[in-house]
Amino acid sequence: MLSTFIRSIVIYIIVLLVMRLMGKREIGQMQPFELAISIMIADLASIPMTDIGVPISNGIIPIMGLLVMHLLISILNIKSSKMRELLCGKPTILIYKGKIDEKKLKKERFTLNELEEKLRSNNIMNIGDVDYAILETSGDLSVIPKPNKRGTTPEDFNIMPDFEGINYNLIIDGKVMKENLKKIGKNYDWLKKQTNKFQMTPEEVLIFTINAKGDTYCQKKENKKDQKIKNNDDGNI
Repeated sequence: MLSTFIRSIVIYIIVLLVMRLMGKREIGQMQPFELAISIMIADLASIPMTDIGVPISNGIIPIMGLLVMHLLISILNIKSSKMRELLCGKPTILIYKGKIDEKKLKKERFTLNELEEKLRSNNIMNIGDVDYAILETSGDLSVIPKPNKRGTTPEDFNIMPDFEGINYNLIIDGKVMKENLKKIGKNYDWLKKQTNKFQMTPEEVLIFTINAKGDTYCQKKENKKDQKIKNNDDGNI
């Protein structure tokens, strides 16, 4: 029992490390070769975890081999467009200049219902509003609406919005993000003054953020008494 527990932890750490080294893609954004490697890693990891008679190295070595394969294929993808096309395929235009390409739809084994579903996920409710729809190699659908159906931008009205930059988290659940404080050139004393404006100490803050314009957002952590009152209110809904 203890042996199985320890083996599970070791395999978990190895798999976590390998998946971390493979990059930050979401499952839906994986290329076919990445998805295949991920499935194989899951299968290889399960064997030494459940079967004590199998040496743990029988799982770790193949997993590391798959990691090497992934890194090599990724390099080939970057270096060679032909290799990238062979391994990942090419994007397919399903809607061209507002017209559905039936041949491409059948070739990709994509039904009209699936096309409509993908369009709805892109906030397009009417196929007639689409100029181009491109099925990416990851399976995602990129949609370009017709010019008269596209959302307006400040540029359309010759407006130049103020630069906001990114938001920096300065406090998360009462913990001060010291690295982010350094990035904006501030210190703890400054942060304490800012939270005092909201009548709380840094330790009482759930989240405190600031952007390049200096706009801040601050919310206090709920204490047990507040949570109890909230729970009672929720029960009356």
